[in-house]
Amino acid sequence: MNSYGDGSHHRRARETVEDTPESWDVLQTKQRFDGHIIKVVTDTVRMPRDEAAERDYVVHPGAVAVLALDDQDRVLLIRQYRHPTRHLMWELPAGIRDVPGEPLVDTAARELAEEAGYRAATWHTLIDLRTSPGMSDERIRVFLARDLTKIPDEENGFVHRHEEIDMPVKWIPLPDAVEKALMGMIHNSPAVAGILAAYAASVEGLALLRPADAPEA
Repeated sequence: MNSYGDGSHHRRARETVEDTPESWDVLQTKQRFDGHIIKVVTDTVRMPRDEAAERDYVVHPGAVAVLALDDQDRVLLIRQYRHPTRHLMWELPAGIRDVPGEPLVDTAARELAEEAGYRAATWHTLIDLRTSPGMSDERIRVFLARDLTKIPDEENGFVHRHEEIDMPVKWIPLPDAVEKALMGMIHNSPAVAGILAAYAASVEGLALLRPADAPEA
């Protein structure tokens, strides 16, 4: 339980601007829905001043996404139907963390190969996202993949199904991708975040990027 005594506001104002782990007491948990990938639960959480409040949220296994950047500074985008939004959306290659214990960069490499047909020799952690922290525990790590090579069709035995059938792949210059994100033409959150992060990181020559195996908070 957290204490909010006199002076706490001033102490907190001096703290470093960095998300930090913290877990408030959960008095009760009720499971509302258990699906193929997600669950929905209601936690009764002990709040400051010893009050309790219910919080509904989605339990999600997490995901990875890949911003693939070629030697011409073009971003690889794929287009996929997203039924909840009723839109065809331009996105980064991405996928669920569905292999227990698999390093995240390996998951990302597999998704890049399966969805786009490319391999990358150089990997960095680009950005970590909590996609909607008020309603879900989902977290997405977006990787930067460079030094790309096309996988010959005969070597890529992945079979596309459902939304992935006839999924186009398009290369677009990074500045153009930034413009499309800012103009509201690209809406997928890891795509927007990855595009803007890659553009910002390029100012420092990618020197600020973390290694591909950087720990998650």
